[in-house]
Amino acid sequence: MGSIIGPLGMASVNIAIPDLAADLQANAKMVSWLPTLFILSSVIFMLPASKLADNYGRKRVYAYGLALNAFSSFMCGLGTNIEWVLFWRFVQGGASAMIFGTGVAIITSVTPSHKRGAALGMTAACIYIGLTVAPAVGGWLTDLWGWRSVFLFQVPIVMALLLLIKMRLKGEWRNAEKTRYDWWGTSIFAVFSTSLVYGLSLLPDIFGVLMLGLSALSLAFFIVHQSRSRRPLIRVQMFRESRMFSMSLATSLLMYASNFPLIFIMSLYLQYVKGLSPSHAGQVLLVQALSMAIMAPFSGKLADKFQARLIATLGCVIVACGLLVLSLMNSTTSIVYIASSLLLIGVGFGLFSTPNNNAIMRGVKLHEVGVASASMNLSRTIGNLFGMSLVNLMVHYYLGDAQFTQAQNPALIQTVEMAFTMSLGFVVVACVISAFRGTTRTA
Repeated sequence: MGSIIGPLGMASVNIAIPDLAADLQANAKMVSWLPTLFILSSVIFMLPASKLADNYGRKRVYAYGLALNAFSSFMCGLGTNIEWVLFWRFVQGGASAMIFGTGVAIITSVTPSHKRGAALGMTAACIYIGLTVAPAVGGWLTDLWGWRSVFLFQVPIVMALLLLIKMRLKGEWRNAEKTRYDWWGTSIFAVFSTSLVYGLSLLPDIFGVLMLGLSALSLAFFIVHQSRSRRPLIRVQMFRESRMFSMSLATSLLMYASNFPLIFIMSLYLQYVKGLSPSHAGQVLLVQALSMAIMAPFSGKLADKFQARLIATLGCVIVACGLLVLSLMNSTTSIVYIASSLLLIGVGFGLFSTPNNNAIMRGVKLHEVGVASASMNLSRTIGNLFGMSLVNLMVHYYLGDAQFTQAQNPALIQTVEMAFTMSLGFVVVACVISAFRGTTRTA
């Protein structure tokens, strides 16, 4: 249930962006930060949340994350200017890290290894159910009650889930011994993430180049610091010890970098270029997530029987075909053509995600599943962040400070075409890495 709420709240907002921008008089540059800041915060707080969960209890951190998500959603709904909404979206991203950094670890802790693929498949299906209903729910709410309702409707759902956790979810999951928390590592990683996103948004300005240089230095320093720390946030030696673990994470990063910006960019295209209402645009975007939700449990069962490399790579190839078809669209492309392309992408991504997640969790020792879960979610969120940051750069370059109007449609179409080309390139590289990741034992 918690796996439904996070994606539902995140993706439904994308449909409401045009109405939000018009109401708060926000330009294209400011609007593009709405999904970017959410993901940036998720990336910064993912490792700290998982480490605190290992020390103080995964259920506790999970519940606190849900509560903070509800509060920040409520505050977003009260926003009177774009800066207010951006701040609370950043807070909401941190809450998302607390939820996703611990949820999979709890499920892995209580599931036998021979059934883990099916359990992870159910989790992935719930995530995709959230993504499936999000565009339709977001469009419907925006049409009926405005963009604020897209934030506010999450609050009672989360409160009901918290009550259910209090009444029905007994027990706690944590490590036997508490370890000291690495605040230095957290700070260095935050500098890396922030300078990366901000630097990309400023290109080709020289200050943007300097920020990217700071990002690279921070990442190198973080890796060195973690390798020498006695109590690291993440044991970097895990990446050298397991080829399956490291290459599966790399594949995940690239696939999510290709997929996450699609919802944002397609929402703008469908409403501004094609002139669809929020609810109609949501129904078109629903096609991709619905096909993901249908395929995820099926691919989870396959992951328990066959090599993850084969199933996940097949999924990557299907996604690449869908993106190739989608990259050929223009202002006159039919809705049926667009929906068919999204269907193909959804089928491929549904085949890819669960086997890849299963390979990540099988690539580590049992006592490190918490860190592996956080690493899996971190690869996903860093991929989301990197892909969205590049789209952010494209929006800044082609649209800049302009308001979204009919006159800006040619620039918006250029942005869309560039974004699809970027996504296709990421998926092609992911196909190669996935094919050569090695083999796992079958259950």
